[in-house]
Amino acid sequence: MRFDPVVLLLLLALAAAARADDDEPRTTPYRPSVSTPAALSAPGWLEIEAGWQHDDLGGGARRDSIPLTFKIAFDENWGVRLGNEAWVRQRADDAKRSGFGDTALVVKRRFGIDDDQAFGLEAGVVVPTGKSGIGFGSGKPDYAVNAIWSADFGGVWHTDINLLASRLGQTDPGASRTQWLFAAALSRQLDDRWGLVGEFSGTRQGGAEDSRQLLVAASYNVSKRLTLDAGAAKSLRRGDSTWSAFAGLTWLAARLF
Repeated sequence: MRFDPVVLLLLLALAAAARADDDEPRTTPYRPSVSTPAALSAPGWLEIEAGWQHDDLGGGARRDSIPLTFKIAFDENWGVRLGNEAWVRQRADDAKRSGFGDTALVVKRRFGIDDDQAFGLEAGVVVPTGKSGIGFGSGKPDYAVNAIWSADFGGVWHTDINLLASRLGQTDPGASRTQWLFAAALSRQLDDRWGLVGEFSGTRQGGAEDSRQLLVAASYNVSKRLTLDAGAAKSLRRGDSTWSAFAGLTWLAARLF
């Protein structure tokens, strides 16, 4: 397993965090949950998310990946992000494949309601830049629209609810090209450093088996500009042994404008 990109980013982020000024903005982590918040990252700053994820797919099949995302907000209501898997290794039936993964481009619009609530709308495309069979997309361009509601309450609690509709470029015979994803996350900030998140998510697609997943994770704010996270997820389908473990970082890397 190659950790080089994540280790390099972590070292750079720790160096930047050590000299972060008190008046600088905070990170806005989207990872590690499936859902994303309505909020955007600090306007004018490049924010980078990176990590490592291990998926045990059952039956001896395994997948390791290094997800990488670059986020830029033009103001508090408009932003874009570019994400991909910088490296993937997949093992199944004594066969191994590795390489660069798929790439996703997302445009985001935030709609503020009040100081504690906001809606969000995302439109994105997944491009099959990875080798056939190892990417996170369908193998052809996939298009998606995501509706978001986010809210703070009780001073320490936060929730993100997502409903995403995808139009898949290709599917298995008999399966619908439309896939729905629902995700609801509830997080709590324990103090200035530590936070916890729990999330339930699932997919529905005509002609294919539904999926359900429970995720739990913890986060640690090294500074305003660096947040670390780690956690695990488990499939809730009966008889399914699929599970995942992950760790990563969100780094507010540099002011661009």
